[in-house]
Amino acid sequence: MTSERQRVASGSPYEALFGFSRAVRAGSRVVVAGTAPIWPDGSCDPNPEVQARRCLEIIVTALREAGAEPADVVRTRMYITDAVHAEAVGRSHGAVFADVRPAATMVVVTGLLDPRWKVEIEAEAIIDERADT
Repeated sequence: MTSERQRVASGSPYEALFGFSRAVRAGSRVVVAGTAPIWPDGSCDPNPEVQARRCLEIIVTALREAGAEPADVVRTRMYITDAVHAEAVGRSHGAVFADVRPAATMVVVTGLLDPRWKVEIEAEAIIDERADT
């Protein structure tokens, strides 16, 4: 049985170049790709907490476009370039998911695609059956 896929784009130049979608919904599952802290003009704030907040804004927008909400998120992964950023990134994550409390992983990596980025975040959601008929 094949479920229909809904693809969500965010306008990142890498989507077409690398052949990926910001998010994909397959049935009740929504997977949001690794999301970087880029503003529409290509800028990137140097503060890791602001960067995480921007990543999460993009993720929440993609979730909503796919029919999900932050409350539907069951897993997040945060990639940070230095352990000193953990608390700042965690604060931004907590601001969105404090009540949801998804399974979450934070991993320190040696670098991300753009050296300005201190964090990249991905998310997975499962949309519950809703009684809105």
